[in-house]
Amino acid sequence: MSDEAPLASLAHEEGEFRAAPGGLEWTGRQETLRIEAWGADALRVRSRVGGPILDALPGALVAETAPPLDTEPTVVIGTREATVVNGAVTATISAIGRITFTRTADGTELLAEQDAHFWWPGPRLRTAHGNGYARLEQRFAAYPDERLYGLGQHQHGLYDQKGAVVELVQRNSEVSIPFLVSSRGYGFLWNNPAIGRVELAVNGTRWVADSARQLDYWITAGSPAQIQRNYADATGHAPLLPEWAAGFWQCKLRYKSQEELLEVAREYHRRGLPLAVIVADFFHWTHLGEWRFDPAEWPDPQAAVKELEQYGTRLMVSVWPSVSPLSEFHAEMERRGLFIGTEFGPVAHADWPDKGIDKTVQVAFYDATNPVAREFVWSKVRENYLSLGIEVFWADACEPELKPGYSANLRYHAGPGLEVGNMYPRENSRMFHEGMLTEGRTEVVTLNRSAWAGSQRYGAILWSGDIFTDFETLRKQIPAGLNTALSGIPWWNTDIGGFHGGDPTSPDYREVMVRWFQFGAFSPIFRLHGVRSPATAFGPQMTGAPNEIWSYGEEAAEIMASYIALRERIKPYIAEVMRDAHESGATPMRPFFVEFPDDPKAWEIDTAYLFGPDLLVAPVLEAGAREWTVYLPSGASWRDAWTGQEYDGGQSVTVDAPLERIPLFLRDGAVLPIAE
Repeated sequence: MSDEAPLASLAHEEGEFRAAPGGLEWTGRQETLRIEAWGADALRVRSRVGGPILDALPGALVAETAPPLDTEPTVVIGTREATVVNGAVTATISAIGRITFTRTADGTELLAEQDAHFWWPGPRLRTAHGNGYARLEQRFAAYPDERLYGLGQHQHGLYDQKGAVVELVQRNSEVSIPFLVSSRGYGFLWNNPAIGRVELAVNGTRWVADSARQLDYWITAGSPAQIQRNYADATGHAPLLPEWAAGFWQCKLRYKSQEELLEVAREYHRRGLPLAVIVADFFHWTHLGEWRFDPAEWPDPQAAVKELEQYGTRLMVSVWPSVSPLSEFHAEMERRGLFIGTEFGPVAHADWPDKGIDKTVQVAFYDATNPVAREFVWSKVRENYLSLGIEVFWADACEPELKPGYSANLRYHAGPGLEVGNMYPRENSRMFHEGMLTEGRTEVVTLNRSAWAGSQRYGAILWSGDIFTDFETLRKQIPAGLNTALSGIPWWNTDIGGFHGGDPTSPDYREVMVRWFQFGAFSPIFRLHGVRSPATAFGPQMTGAPNEIWSYGEEAAEIMASYIALRERIKPYIAEVMRDAHESGATPMRPFFVEFPDDPKAWEIDTAYLFGPDLLVAPVLEAGAREWTVYLPSGASWRDAWTGQEYDGGQSVTVDAPLERIPLFLRDGAVLPIAE
């Protein structure tokens, strides 16, 4: 393409090349286009019309400047084209500013820009809003054999997202992380927290930012495992998960008092069931946005923490980012500009119930992109929770949960809502991370309902939000978890049993719970939660039916207890897997194709996964099923972890799956204490 003369109609668009640090720039028609090496086997591309490239805009990359490289990139500038070679990836820019990415080793095309039309527009379109902002589009070619994974966590049930249109916006259970892994051998990060969408159509791929100042993306090449490693290097590695966090977590919506919560922990202890974490959910506070226990319900939380320590259990508290006008801090925070601002109307972002009033109130969210606001909220968390010995925090409603979700009306410290809105959950987890490190705490673990690219570097656990409670929803959690893993978030889980409802006395729901609990035992984080039926009316006094393992009858309780014990037995293996996640970026919950990229079938399986490198997990996803068919990837031998039966890879096998058994297989002679 680049050796030929451009179309006559485009000759006037020819630009000029010049060398730049780590790469090169092309300029033409008022546009500056920069390509530079950014980490091993990776390139960063930025484009701006009407001025030089802007640095230090909000994004996902760890460093604002390119990191040091083991080998210097190669830049060649010719008369008709220029190239940048950085390890496994090569970018070629034509005279008219069109980019093609190829695999350096053999010249295979990985991804190429695609014009919308031969005359106008080209692959990069800007529709001006004024003041330097524009609706930005970036177009690439589509490939008929390509599969695309990642993009965070969604409840559409898709694994391969080719053909989907996915909104780039944060909502409860819909988590936008704009990173894709392609079966063609590249990973692609849309390095832009703007509200927008991505269209993965058969006739082209289009990334859209509704309002931003500059196009910015990052691309890397390699095997799926290499892509994960390079992405972690670029956006941050997760800390090492503390060993205690790999245990079982108990939660429900909600324990209404200190005594109710403690009695649950005592019962686990009486039954000899190890409990790593128990959770004090929302409305434990005086008012929303005061970040402290209500003494009427929690008369001595420090004593509760000390009692829980005797059982080996940590207390986690729910910390919301919203502030009621009844909060003693509301006036001060509004005066100091610590809330997310608005373009129109008062500083109010949602209606929400609060204690001491029988109607909802208009609450505001603190601005997590503002370092002063983060320090203010952390000071209250430190004073009212950390000082009591509470070191584990639940960052709920951190999308943030706006009602209505008009991003265009918001003004953040980091920029306008349309430009930066998707980064809020990451900055909220950053508040806890930086605060804990400042206090000398090296173990930082938060549970988050939303995330963005780079959240993993702040010790953020993501869970799949407020989902339903049936087998269909359970089935969707596996592709949701796998795509989350491919988006660089290693610490992930679901509400075991789902969130919205579920009657503990129902035989049908008990089966859902047992099968979900088995899946939870082989999720990165093992946590039981939900608002069970019957539930009380929504408000400060709300609670659901019991949600402890003995709430589901003797048979279910015995099975679930056995999986708590199993999880404890494999903790050494989980510790190894979590260390690998910390060091290499390899996630605990792994798609088959990460370990077996040469098996075409491995790219299709969305009902099973690897937990670490050696354990294949195949949850039972249908009511009444007592046998289950599992595909075993080629390139390894497999042993049924329950029966010891050996199988060759590259085939589907049907195994017994009584209610007490989830199908598990061990790879290539690996030994794990699955069966007692």
